[in-house]
Amino acid sequence: MSPSVLVGMSGGVDSSAAALLLQREGLRVVGVYLRLGPGPSGEEDARRVAQALGIEFHVLDFSDLFRRAVMDPFCREYEAGRTPNPCLLCNRALKFGAMMDEADRLGCEWTATGHYVRTEWEGGFCYLRRAPGGKDQSYALYALEQDRLRRVRFPLGGLEKAEVRRLAEEAGLPVAHKPDSQDICFVPDGDYGAFLRAYTGREPQPGDIVGPDGRVLGRHRGLPYYTVGQRKGLGLAAGEPLYVVRLDPERNRVAVGPEGSQYRSALTVRQTVWSDGRAPQRPRRVLAQLRYRAAPAPAWVSAGEAPGEWRVQFDAPQRAVTPGQAAVFYEGERLVGGGVIAEGG
Repeated sequence: MSPSVLVGMSGGVDSSAAALLLQREGLRVVGVYLRLGPGPSGEEDARRVAQALGIEFHVLDFSDLFRRAVMDPFCREYEAGRTPNPCLLCNRALKFGAMMDEADRLGCEWTATGHYVRTEWEGGFCYLRRAPGGKDQSYALYALEQDRLRRVRFPLGGLEKAEVRRLAEEAGLPVAHKPDSQDICFVPDGDYGAFLRAYTGREPQPGDIVGPDGRVLGRHRGLPYYTVGQRKGLGLAAGEPLYVVRLDPERNRVAVGPEGSQYRSALTVRQTVWSDGRAPQRPRRVLAQLRYRAAPAPAWVSAGEAPGEWRVQFDAPQRAVTPGQAAVFYEGERLVGGGVIAEGG
């Protein structure tokens, strides 16, 4: 029997093309759709693609796990004045956690997704490597460790988006021209404050906006409506542009400052993962990426004061170092580790 691969199928063109390419490799492809709860769903599209390919298809109800592992932490982080990235949590707990467990149950040697990223092997270790072009998604996968990396396939890693759509169209897949999804799947309109009110039943509490000297400049609508580096929507009448430089949940304050104050030369990360499981024994030279679409910046990474904590020192100050987001480390095109930003400074 051919080796088998469990493909996470969202109903979009990327995961559908991934299933197509793996089938063309001669693998036995099993499609699976992860049902995450109410809201926009691609389940029927995923089912139609599976039927078009003639592959086995399953629906897994992960709505309870998604709530516990992704949505609940997302809300806690926002209410604590941090800006989390729920895709990182979802990838680790669901797509490369519970879905891999399902692959074992179904007897699949591999799992696969439609992420744009490559893998490479060196010295017995598997690493992620950036995909070419502008669609690289390695940043959101930094937390994958060796036991996961060794069993995952990314068939789109060497392709551009236009090529993927062309492949899907030529194969007659019904989602070939389906638009890409945008924003966070459970906050499709981008209104985080409204989502938090509806999900938690708690109203974000207004508080003071303060300047560098602590003087009160105005009032904010609630910490979840703000993020570090933000300039627009502050509602302040000032003689110069002001930027959010810090969220202070203990005093329920938004601290702002003038141009330049939103930059930091260093940061601390926790919950750190090194791709090969080997933490550096001395300062390591890396390119550190602080947001999904941000350009990586040269930096040194060295051990912090607490276990699992690392200090990142940049060659040049970086804009909007945001607690709760990820700092991901590269050596050239290779991803070597990353962690969650605890603080900048």
